[in-house]
This record gives sequence, structure tokens and C-alpha cells, in this order.
Amino acid sequence: MKRFWSLILLFVFVVIVGGCTEQQKTQPTTITSTGEIKEFQITASQFSFEPNIITVNKGDTVKLKIKSVDVTHGFTINEFGVNEKLEPGKMIDVEFVAGKTGAFSFYCSIFCGNGHSGMRGELVVK
Repeated sequence: MKRFWSLILLFVFVVIVGGCTEQQKTQPTTITSTGEIKEFQITASQFSFEPNIITVNKGDTVKLKIKSVDVTHGFTINEFGVNEKLEPGKMIDVEFVAGKTGAFSFYCSIFCGNGHSGMRGELVVK
């Protein structure tokens, strides 16, 4: 019986302490362009992007015009919140600020055939 009451007291303590602590909320960050505007045209086709390497500087505003020439593809750069569906023959405009340095993969996010897994490219931010 003592064990039962000990568990009840422990539970009440955890609930009270847990309810009284303030959780930190992360504030959204805004990245503004400090560099140039860099524009690129990308063609998606089974099973590649052309060009497949894009190089910009940190702070640049990146503007991409992307077009699929054959089947439906996807275009995703996870680190910059880019995820677009590319329908054949339609131009898609994508814009973001390259706010961090590194090499970031972009890839087709919609299955497009047997070579789909190799449909990748790289965004290099210096």
C-alpha cells in the first residue's frame, strides 16, 4: 500500500512540476538577402537535372525556373523548404535566400521511372 501512495505522490509531483515549467518556443527566423540575385534555368528529364550543380554565395537570392520536358517530376531542396511538383511542359518559379553555407542535395521527389533514385543535383553555397 505504501508503494501505491508513493507512486501517486510521484505522479502528482511530476504533473505539478511539469505543468509549471515554461517551455521555450522557437521564434521563426527571417533570412533576408544580403547578396546578389542569381537566376538559373533547370531542365528536368528522365533521369537528370540540367544543370545538376548550382553555385551561389551565402545571402544570395536564388531564383530558379524549372521545367520538366517529359513526365511529372518533383524538385526538392530540404534545407531551404523547396518542394515543387513539375508537370510536363509547365515552368515553375522557385525563389529562396541561400542563408547557410554548404553543399545541399536537390532531387526528384516524385517517382518518375527506373532511374528515379539517381535523379539528383547539388546546390553549393559558398
